[in-house]
Amino acid sequence: MKAWVYGEQRALDNAQFADYLDPATTAVLSIDMHRGHLDDSPDCPCPAPRARDVVAPIDGFHDQARGLGVRIVHIKSVLRPDGVDDIHGIPAAWRRTFPLHVGAIPNADAHALEGSRWTEWVTRVAPGDMRVENKRRLSAFYPTDLDFLLRNQRIQTVVLNGGFTDCCVLNTAFDANNHNYRVIVLRDLVRGTDAHLEGAALAMVSLHLGLVVDSAELLRQWRD
Repeated sequence: MKAWVYGEQRALDNAQFADYLDPATTAVLSIDMHRGHLDDSPDCPCPAPRARDVVAPIDGFHDQARGLGVRIVHIKSVLRPDGVDDIHGIPAAWRRTFPLHVGAIPNADAHALEGSRWTEWVTRVAPGDMRVENKRRLSAFYPTDLDFLLRNQRIQTVVLNGGFTDCCVLNTAFDANNHNYRVIVLRDLVRGTDAHLEGAALAMVSLHLGLVVDSAELLRQWRD
């Protein structure tokens, strides 16, 4: 198996990582692929333009994963419509820190509000897929029922795609590892705030949390 370790692709011993590669105990977690990040308009409340080019590849990967019996979980940020769990409560830190890097975000207060168009999926959700639609902060595990959902299906390995690599993907990878799931991050199907932070996040995953692989390589391993 080929994986990326601190930015360098290396051949790994399959026997050492055999327990990571069982489709029957694996779920794909697709993180925050919704309009609030991906809409191509000046009103987009938390823009992640680098992630727009992975929408179609993620859909294609999910199609192949479903065909192999791998379960798909779509996860998105959704806040109560009055914002009481964020902008009208204790605001998430990113609302003040992220603009220091990207500049002012005029519509940031609308991000992820329940019932708004910003919470609409951009990637395709198939009828048999699962959804977690109450992610309030950076990790897909907090304060959602994701762990309950995975454990009740006896999932042992989670495969992450989506965005941001250096934010919600990385936080989810840390939490998954802390919950004793085996972690795989798909290098070609995640996007970070910028290439530098994306690379740093993937390096951290590869050193401390799990495997960083390309999606085609993972599909090849599942089929073998």
